[in-house]
Formats: sequence, C-alpha cells, structure tokens
Amino acid sequence: MTEKIIETSDKGNTDKKEYALDFQTSSAISRVSSKILIIYIPIFWFSGLLVGIYLYEYFRLLYLITDDWTVYLFPILFLPIAIFSMLFIFILGCIFFSKLFLVLINLIHKPKEGIFLAQKGDQDFEFWCMRTELKKLVMWFVRNCPLPWIDTLAFRWFGVKMDFSSHLQDSWCDMEFIKFGRKVLVGQGAVVMSSMVVGKYLIIKEIIFSDYTVVGGMACVSPGTIIGKDSLLGALSATVFSQFLEPEWIYFGIPCIKLKPNKLGGVKHITKSIVDDEQAISVEHEINIEEDKKDKINI
Repeated sequence: MTEKIIETSDKGNTDKKEYALDFQTSSAISRVSSKILIIYIPIFWFSGLLVGIYLYEYFRLLYLITDDWTVYLFPILFLPIAIFSMLFIFILGCIFFSKLFLVLINLIHKPKEGIFLAQKGDQDFEFWCMRTELKKLVMWFVRNCPLPWIDTLAFRWFGVKMDFSSHLQDSWCDMEFIKFGRKVLVGQGAVVMSSMVVGKYLIIKEIIFSDYTVVGGMACVSPGTIIGKDSLLGALSATVFSQFLEPEWIYFGIPCIKLKPNKLGGVKHITKSIVDDEQAISVEHEINIEEDKKDKINI
C-alpha cells in the first residue's frame, strides 16, 4: 500500500520534497533489484527435486506391490493422496531451503535495528530487501496451504517469537524483530510492520505484543510499537513509530489515542454455567402437625 503525506515545516527555506513521505510496506518494495529474485531458482529446483524423488518411489512401489490386473487401479485410487503429498512436500521443501539461504544471508550480514538509507548500495537496505523477498515467498505458500498451524510454524522457523496460543487471522506480519506474548490475537487484514520505508530511509525496530493483547481488523502497527498487557487496538486504527500502549486500555483512531479502560483487562477467571440441561425438580414432603392444630393453618 502506498500513501503520500506532505508535511510542512516552520522554516521557510526547507525543501518540501524532503518531507514527502512515501510509506511502503515490506510487501510493496518498488526499489528491489530483480537480481534478488534469482534466489528463487535454486529453492524451486531443490524443492521440485524432492517431489521428483517422491514420484519415482511412488510408481516404483506400486509396480512392486500390484498384480497385472491392478496395475492401473492402484495409481488411480491413490492419485488424490499423491497429489496432496506432492503439494505438501514442495511447500515444506521451499520452507526448508529458504531457511538455509536465510541462515547464509544472516551469516554474511546480521540483521539489526536502526535507520538506514533506502537506496541501492547500502548493505543494510539491500540485505533487508533480500530477507524480505525470501520470507515473502514462504509466507505466500503457507498462507494458502490447508494444513493447520503451518503458518505459525513458519513464523517461528523464520525468527518470530510466538507460541501456538497466538493467532494471525489472515493478516500481514513481518518475520523479524517481532515478539508475541501469550494469547495474542491479530485481526483479519491487519498489518504488523517491524520495518518501513519512509522517504529515503529504512526504519527497522522491534514490535512487542504483551500477553492477552488484541489488534482489530484492518489496523496498522508501526515499527517500535509496544502494546501493554490486556490492551486492545481498535479496528481501522494505527500506531505511530515507537508508540507505547499502556496496559489494560483500549486505543482507537489514526493515530490511536486512549479511548477508555479495558474493563475485561486483568480478569483472569470467568465462570460460566451451562443451564440448558438443568431441570426443575419438585418434591413433596409430609409435614408433622398435631391433629387439633391443623385447622389453624391456611392450606
């Protein structure tokens, strides 16, 4: 997504072009060299090689275990399983080999936080572009894969600190310098950016989600944001660079501000009772009353 914002300055001799901020997410980098895409070739080749080995073993085993009259029957019966198996093998192969290339890239140039020049020739920017493109390939596969939890495994495998109690509901999330606490929920269509290109500069800063935080749908979390425990960022809201959201508060707006305290924040135990199966039971008990006093009781 691209959005241009023109800021003014109090100084009359300031060049306005310096303040023409071109915000770009890491998924829409217009300055990435096409040479970086060459790294996809060996990843696809090795992953396809694994699929080829699987197909060879598949037909070889079918030939060994089948008789003459079933030589055409078994491949047809197991064809759907074979197709899905090839798809998963290819995806897992892309994840594995992308991780190997990422380890090599990080050994050459270690990722770090800071503000860098977003231009060709700057090592921090070029290696960031390479890491982003490499991870974007993997996330495209896992987000379109029917296997459950595979996206969480990919995020953990590529450096995001999170466990299986947190969920990213079809949201865009960078894959470095992000830390999730327990039971964090990021809504559908939200954007979590630990890196951002602003004008001529690349900004990289860690994002921290504390325990039990919620990010609404279509929200935008900027680099350096820290969301306190039990806090909630409303839908269609956005944080600013290095903003701190205090614990147990609801934030809303662009940029987000305090809206009201989160009444559910800090609640650790919620009791619930299932009344659907409950039945009313009436029991008659005999009352012992003397015979000469029964006429004094209104029945």
